[in-house]
Amino acid sequence: MALNSEKETQQLQKRLRDLAEKSYRQNVYTFSGFLGLAELDVYYRMEKELLFSHPALFGGDDRAERLMIRFGSPEEWGYEEDYPIACLHVAPLLAKFSEDLTHRDFLGALMHLGIERSCIGDIRTGDREGYLYCIGSMADFICGNLTQIKHTRVFCEKVEKAGYTEKDGPEVKEILVNSLRLDGCLSKLYQISRNESLALFTGARVYVDGRLVENNSRNLKPGETVNVRGYGKFVFLGVKYETKKGRLCLEAEVYR
Repeated sequence: MALNSEKETQQLQKRLRDLAEKSYRQNVYTFSGFLGLAELDVYYRMEKELLFSHPALFGGDDRAERLMIRFGSPEEWGYEEDYPIACLHVAPLLAKFSEDLTHRDFLGALMHLGIERSCIGDIRTGDREGYLYCIGSMADFICGNLTQIKHTRVFCEKVEKAGYTEKDGPEVKEILVNSLRLDGCLSKLYQISRNESLALFTGARVYVDGRLVENNSRNLKPGETVNVRGYGKFVFLGVKYETKKGRLCLEAEVYR
């Protein structure tokens, strides 16, 4: 669900509360759909309120950005229920005639099948192939109906987990900045003006470790993952060195 209004935010909050209450009262595991950055920020803001139901997050593997919440306590109940997540590998029937398919192409084909966004987790594209996580109950439907992406005929199969794709790897970049302020770092890293950088914050497009950041003067900390809608994400590795004039050379792993 895209959170385009306060009403939609309140609906998500109610849904999470209902899942938490059901798990606690009935001693059963309950699961949300896949949540994107804006939805995860709503969850993080109410996380303390939901701790009674022992929420935990997972998206298929440790690199996943779109996450599912499981409510329930393995420690108290003595058993654990797996997340209802399946991984699918999608590849062209004839590789030599395939187009270079993007994340948008994959998502568009899935939406064309009438699948809700909350049923789909991460989509990772590579050299004319891709992997996607989905709610387990949708796996057979997708495998049976996802036969074409753009003009490319494809086949789809279940696999244990997403493989490494050519586009997965980060590019290590170095930038010179005056401080660790987030707005200045974004400006340098993405080669945009300071005003354009500030617009990212006012437009609610900057997330650090999954949480929306509105304070553009916030300092970066080593190990933090920054997602910038429309630009990608990067992991801040730290300060590599300081120049004689006091400027900082920062190192980051940048994903497009």
